[in-house]
Amino acid sequence: MADQAQFSDMAMGHMQALYTAALRMTRNPADAEDLVQETFLKAYRAFASFEEGTNLRAWLYKILTNTFINSYRAAKRRPEKADVEDVEDLYLYHRLGELQGPAIGRSAEDQVLDRITDDEVKAAIESLPESFRIAVLLADVEGFSYKEIAGITEVPIGTVMSRIHRGRKALQKALLDYAMGRGLVASTDAGR
Repeated sequence: MADQAQFSDMAMGHMQALYTAALRMTRNPADAEDLVQETFLKAYRAFASFEEGTNLRAWLYKILTNTFINSYRAAKRRPEKADVEDVEDLYLYHRLGELQGPAIGRSAEDQVLDRITDDEVKAAIESLPESFRIAVLLADVEGFSYKEIAGITEVPIGTVMSRIHRGRKALQKALLDYAMGRGLVASTDAGR
């Protein structure tokens, strides 16, 4: 059992990472600040139940994620619906054949991704439905394992794997659409 006096020393080092994750979840700096503040308040109050030697970072992210889901998602009457069943596996990879580039020997995917900026990637991530966005962020940005994400989000590991897979497919499609719209990849309507 952890002592609340240790909370500041142990938890404050995670504040910036939690704020970054909160900003990605809420898409609003003020809401992200509120979410982190509420997370730290809840964590402080519950710190006596934290088991020393376990993963403090995962524990804090679980509180952050649950707080986001309970507070911000409750504001929406209906959760976002996603229709990504029709998104082909490896959509971006299969559609990059038309890319023309001077760097022979480099994959077409690498050439396109070199020309897509962080803002486009951020916008593509933010366009994901909430459940996919949280799973993808926890896996690909924060580096949590499927098992840790299942614990943080309190969903079965199979659901976590599905959400990550479907979220990544949707990101591939969004980034391909961006690349085609900017002429980075030749637009072909056949097969779309």
